[in-house]
Amino acid sequence: MPAASSYSLQTCSSSARSIASKTTQPLALTDRHQRCRSLSFSSQLHRLDLSIKIADSRRELDSNRLNAVVRAQSSLGTMEVDISLSPRVNSVKPSKTVAITDQATALVQAGVPVIRLAAGEPDFDTPAVIAEAGINAIREGYTRYTPNAGTSELRSAICRKLKEENGLSYTPDQILVSNGAKQSILQAVIAVCSPGDEVLIPAPFWVSYPEMARLADATPVILPTQISDNFLLDPKLLESKLTEKSRLLILCSPSNPTGSVYPRKLLEEIAGIVARHPRLLVLSDEIYEHIIYSPATHTSFAALHGMWERTLTVNGFSKAFAMTGWRLGYLAGPKHFVSACNKIQSQFTSGASSISQKAAVAALEMGYAGGEAVATMVKAFRERRDFLVKGFRELDGVKISEPQGAFYLFLDFSSYYGAEIDGFGKIDGSESLCRYLLDKAQVALVPGEAFGDDTCIRISYAASLSTLQAAFERIKKALVTLRPPVPV
Repeated sequence: MPAASSYSLQTCSSSARSIASKTTQPLALTDRHQRCRSLSFSSQLHRLDLSIKIADSRRELDSNRLNAVVRAQSSLGTMEVDISLSPRVNSVKPSKTVAITDQATALVQAGVPVIRLAAGEPDFDTPAVIAEAGINAIREGYTRYTPNAGTSELRSAICRKLKEENGLSYTPDQILVSNGAKQSILQAVIAVCSPGDEVLIPAPFWVSYPEMARLADATPVILPTQISDNFLLDPKLLESKLTEKSRLLILCSPSNPTGSVYPRKLLEEIAGIVARHPRLLVLSDEIYEHIIYSPATHTSFAALHGMWERTLTVNGFSKAFAMTGWRLGYLAGPKHFVSACNKIQSQFTSGASSISQKAAVAALEMGYAGGEAVATMVKAFRERRDFLVKGFRELDGVKISEPQGAFYLFLDFSSYYGAEIDGFGKIDGSESLCRYLLDKAQVALVPGEAFGDDTCIRISYAASLSTLQAAFERIKKALVTLRPPVPV
């Protein structure tokens, strides 16, 4: 039995020098034989200083790998342990949406009346028929491993859904069920991208897309869009950015964070460009397809002429069916690609929860597009959207692109940047404005910087109308004291 060990990794005093959290240059550590020094990481959002004392630290000069050695004391004597992390992990940024949500939750638990509008999670309970199916699965002992790709029952149900609702024909062996759509996307990116390949991502983007590309040793290529164009990708910009290294284009419609919905005509223009580039595949993230507001309609990219063979379609149950905690998503595509993702999953997590899969079958049996239960949720989301759009349009200095789907507003507050607040400091971007609104209005929002557009802030309206009314009044009151320094 190994002897118990203790590590000499300690926190330092708060007077240690801070290194800004936005620094991108490699950290300069002391030489291995010099005395240990403090590394202090400052988080503007949390306004906490976290200092770590690393003894005998060093950096390999021939890579981006950060090596740190600590002394471990045990009954066997003193030994050195390398606690460094891989360059792949060091290249990945933590999710700001998760960080802000966790911080807001901690404040609420501490008694601070924070209104949380940061999380991308419906506030509704899972429909009763779905929950009952999960409960019955437990009661009936359906609690063992399922096939890695998912049960035949669920994959067949997904095939029927894709045929009836999306006009897409798949067989069960072209479907892979995973532990959430996030896993489906990551496995797809890893399966098709080689080191040095480029992943094209329209901005604003879901925070995880670029990091997933980096985990695959690919290079994210960001394609900016404009609020005046409803944050929709310009096909001419796409074509100008394509190279021989271009491997994957990621599209999300309806979009997180903007709520934009790609019209069929625009998708057809994009498909025409994709068709001229044999190496280029498309990952179509359609997780919000049922949360859409008439007259907007959803078009699956794989349904376009010539795109079935080029498209990896990702969907799931979290958003439309209010099943975020059930952790279930799926990938549909050509068997060659799906089999590769299946192989990754077999060595990664294996199959998804047997209980969740039974519940998902019940969800797909609720009717077209989720039936009345989903329609009721979408109606509520639309009412909330309409309230917030009307309110923010009446505020000075706020630019709006009215969302056609999902449950987010992505508002341009950049006219407030540059304002100075006594006791707070300068508003110099979306992150500092979010900190100000958290401090002053006690409303938790997500800075647009996390989504690739620092001019904006994301507001989730997956909360009751009364909660949104209270949040709007708090935000309005806090913004009045700023007054836009820049004419809009």
